[in-house]
Amino acid sequence: MTSLRINGKQYELDVPDDMPLLWALRDVVGLTGTKFGCGMALCGACTVHLDGRPVRSCVTPVSAVGSANITTIEAIGQTPSGAKVQQAWLDLEVVQCGYCQPGQIMSAAALLAGNPNPGDADIDAAMAGNLCRCGTYPRIRAAIKRAARATSTAPGASS
Repeated sequence: MTSLRINGKQYELDVPDDMPLLWALRDVVGLTGTKFGCGMALCGACTVHLDGRPVRSCVTPVSAVGSANITTIEAIGQTPSGAKVQQAWLDLEVVQCGYCQPGQIMSAAALLAGNPNPGDADIDAAMAGNLCRCGTYPRIRAAIKRAARATSTAPGASS
């Protein structure tokens, strides 16, 4: 049995230790928001957070998760940075086909949680490896900047 804490809830899963976290999330737990893209950690569609750090779940075996808290796209909106990113995505109509967007949002939320005022180089570094076949990169960058502005002007944010 593998014990995983996913989106604040504890799960006991009867899965092989080498099962990729992606398949445990999608096929066993039923959280299908995290997408399979390439299976080699190259596209970012499968990005989830382990203790707030973005990881590619397609190449992360469940045995490597340990006691880390897993956050998926289904719960990222409950975090301050995730809520701001999701709102900015909606405001700027970032999504085209939408397939890569869970991974894009997860990477952007992790960026803003660690760096509430990123520059272009910070955005480039954080979003590298998140591929969008539809080419929504300009809208993604604009949404990250919008979410950063919303974060920096939120009540209680330092000036």
